[in-house]
Amino acid sequence: MITALRERMSGLKSFQRGIHPPHRKKYSESVPIELFTPESNLLIPMSQHIGPPCKPTIKPREEVTYGQKIAEIDHPISAPIHATLAGKTAMIAVTLLPGPGGRRCDAVPIKLASDGEALPPDFLAQFLDRNWDSVEPTSYDPEEIIQKIRAGGLVGMGGATFPTYFKLKRNPDQPVDTIVLNGAECEPYLTADHRLMLECPEGIVCGLMLAKHAAGAQRAIIAIEENKPDAIEAMKKAAQGRPDVEVMVCAAKYPMGGERQLIPAVLKRVVPSAPKGLPLNVGVVVVNVSTAHGIARAVVKDLPFTHRVVTVTGLGVKKPGNFLTPIGTSFKELIETCAGGVTDQALKVLAGGPMMGPTVPSLDVPVTKGVGGITVMIDAETMHREEQPCIRCGRCIDNCPLYLSPTKIAHAVKHGDYDLANQYDMQACCECGCCAFVCPAQIPLAHYIRAGKNEWNHIQVQRKAANK
Repeated sequence: MITALRERMSGLKSFQRGIHPPHRKKYSESVPIELFTPESNLLIPMSQHIGPPCKPTIKPREEVTYGQKIAEIDHPISAPIHATLAGKTAMIAVTLLPGPGGRRCDAVPIKLASDGEALPPDFLAQFLDRNWDSVEPTSYDPEEIIQKIRAGGLVGMGGATFPTYFKLKRNPDQPVDTIVLNGAECEPYLTADHRLMLECPEGIVCGLMLAKHAAGAQRAIIAIEENKPDAIEAMKKAAQGRPDVEVMVCAAKYPMGGERQLIPAVLKRVVPSAPKGLPLNVGVVVVNVSTAHGIARAVVKDLPFTHRVVTVTGLGVKKPGNFLTPIGTSFKELIETCAGGVTDQALKVLAGGPMMGPTVPSLDVPVTKGVGGITVMIDAETMHREEQPCIRCGRCIDNCPLYLSPTKIAHAVKHGDYDLANQYDMQACCECGCCAFVCPAQIPLAHYIRAGKNEWNHIQVQRKAANK
């Protein structure tokens, strides 16, 4: 209650409910972005976006150059995949994805070139180029912007990996009036977006304006949490002279970075419940900071999405930092080479932060388009979970940002009643983990709900097959 009163009195943009976990961003927030070029072979997964996986367009033992398209699929919800370094392809392999359950998928191995440059010269300087003032976004045709974004293989880099071009494509039946740039980065530990806002704010604003023009919006909002004052100033300076862009300071609250929390916070609009309700239903498109930066590079410079900034952090690594990493790099090599390796106390490794990042099944998993962080935690950083009986305290309900009843959904899943779980709106859950964080009985509510969704999907497939 005291926190909510402070937010109202300070003018900070906020939403109802949510939690305030420790930020723990100090480990890497002051560390500049470094370029990482692996020495081991790459393994590039064919499934890196929501939608069907891509199919290789190259053959084994074929020489590929940096940025060359190596996979695509003819489907509206898709994004092509490019070679992230120069080298030679090998036979299609199978890899684990760094997500819940360690799902397997096909992957293209690339043996790095032993001679010549694997990357264009001065790649980091080009990536962080700050000379974007001469770009006039309205000089590009909206359809040209969309096509270049699709050709570049851009997906949402906030974690959802929804193909960016499809999100920005104009729909006369659902016009967009506002683009929101998501600079919240509310997940504890992670600082990749924070660093990008400090080191290349002009490129981010350019990408935002291109997205705004493509979507036909009249207004752009840059939303940043209050715990990043240096990023707020950098983005305000980069947006100077643009009357249709406003920087809004949001409360440092989790999960501020979720679309269904950020939009009510900055616009007071309520997005309909998932899975059918979308920001588009209220005239809004939300674009992540890293995605906006990628839009500028794809549209203005015709550069594909091959690298992303990854935060490697936690007390379980010797040298936390932010690394510009080629897609397909193994977690193991990135941690050992850039972060000095794990400490003797390292306990678990997460693909992302501690609230939503799943524990990886192996360090041999590759960095994908949706991985913005690797968190290596020690025993003192983890929450020991010995599940106890629910005491009906209601804290999970009081803190759920989507007004669900997590305990009822979880109990239905535990008893195998998935129809009942859906009656309690299981599909609307964003799996943010607020419920589990506040549960005094240490019940892993978000895990039960995630498992329930997976099982429900299997049931739906079986039902469809039985009705054929």
